Amino acid sequence: MRYMLLVYGCERADAGTPERAAKVAAVRAFTRRCAEDGVLRGYDPLHTTDSATTVRVRDGDALVTDGPFAETAEQLGGYFILDCADLDEALAYATMCPLAAEGAVEVRPILQVSMEPAG
Repeated sequence: MRYMLLVYGCERADAGTPERAAKVAAVRAFTRRCAEDGVLRGYDPLHTTDSATTVRVRDGDALVTDGPFAETAEQLGGYFILDCADLDEALAYATMCPLAAEGAVEVRPILQVSMEPAG
């Protein structure tokens, strides 16, 4: 089953700093481990929240606002998609994720849906 590990609340250190280099190395090692174990299906960091735009449609009218959906200190920073045997295995990988030590990693199963037209 596929699981999404959503990474929240991790600040990016300034480029060129030892802190940034250490964090990047730790995340690359985790990503490499997931790939070597055969569970990695995808991953991406997100741009910072100041680049976000939120769209809401109410009664057919679109409201577009600058910024993230929620005003909170723990913004979504990126994700990993893993194909694990079960939730326990997905949780074990979330525990290994170095970003969990700074922020939080939410583990969510991905629903399998058919792309066949309804009818």
